[in-house]
Amino acid sequence: MIILGLMSGTSLDGTDLALCDINGRDYRILAADTVPYPEQWRRRLSSLEDATALEYVKANVELGHYFGKIINEFLVGKNIHVDAVSSHGHTIFHQPAIGLTTQIGDGDSIAAETGLPVVCNFRTLDVALGGQGAPLVPIGDELMFSDFDACLNLGGIANISYRQEGCRVAYDICPCNMPLNRLAALLGFPYDRDGENARRGVLNHQLNETLNYLDYYSISSPKSLGKEWFVSTFWPHVEAAEVPVEDKLRTVVEHIAIQISAVLRCQHIRTLLVTGGGAFNKYLLERLGKLEPEVKITVPDNLIVNYKEALIFALLGYLRLTGEVNTLSSVTGACCDSIGGNICGVLHPSTP
Repeated sequence: MIILGLMSGTSLDGTDLALCDINGRDYRILAADTVPYPEQWRRRLSSLEDATALEYVKANVELGHYFGKIINEFLVGKNIHVDAVSSHGHTIFHQPAIGLTTQIGDGDSIAAETGLPVVCNFRTLDVALGGQGAPLVPIGDELMFSDFDACLNLGGIANISYRQEGCRVAYDICPCNMPLNRLAALLGFPYDRDGENARRGVLNHQLNETLNYLDYYSISSPKSLGKEWFVSTFWPHVEAAEVPVEDKLRTVVEHIAIQISAVLRCQHIRTLLVTGGGAFNKYLLERLGKLEPEVKITVPDNLIVNYKEALIFALLGYLRLTGEVNTLSSVTGACCDSIGGNICGVLHPSTP
């Protein structure tokens, strides 16, 4: 089955598209690309949680049409029959404690633009079943990357998955590219290439200690982070620190490495697959390697680093369409495994 996986992450780098041939555990990425968000969409999405209800629902529909248009542009000239689109959407609210998670980018609007069936809203069923609705990628770690003790994704948020007592477990560890990109923007960069600005900074022990003692880190899994927690709890400490931006970058990198190291040590992880944009942050991986020298850290080829999440969302769509479990209660804490995702825009066969 040929599925186009579409992923928009919390770091707002852009929209990842991966055209995948999936047959059970076997997969090939046929083509992939990242479309950077236009500045107007970046600004709009970064502040949408404070918008009116009307502005929110308009953004949901308009983002769906935008996704559909970039999918059409991506597919031009490929001459490949696509069976469906599998869209993560873009998370605006994620508060599973009150039964709420929202990913915008209306599936019917995507379908209207592309003429393809669309699977979307993967998280809401799990939350309704009492789960965190996140992370969802571990089903792909289980089916596609089980050769490693653990899989670490360094996206806007750092999350990890591994097997424990015969079950796949996973959770968000800490913010990652969200604070790093915000700080880099203060220096005029979209991100801190190779972590070079952080490397020039000086560790601020007071800020580091404050961040390491945030309540989230003492909560047992299953657990997940959303932008709301980052904005209300994490970022104010970083923002208030009266030190140069480079020192803040250095300190946040150390904080991320410390939190990841604590998990690796607790779970006796020895082989680690690292993907996501943060896998290119050489300084962050150096600091993690210094803290955990016995862990073999593997960064795969750029195609997997950049598009693993889009690939796995293509897998989630495949599993939804074939009626197989795609959401693990051992990961999310829901009352049972489930087959998440709404199917939108199935057009009548006679539609031109």
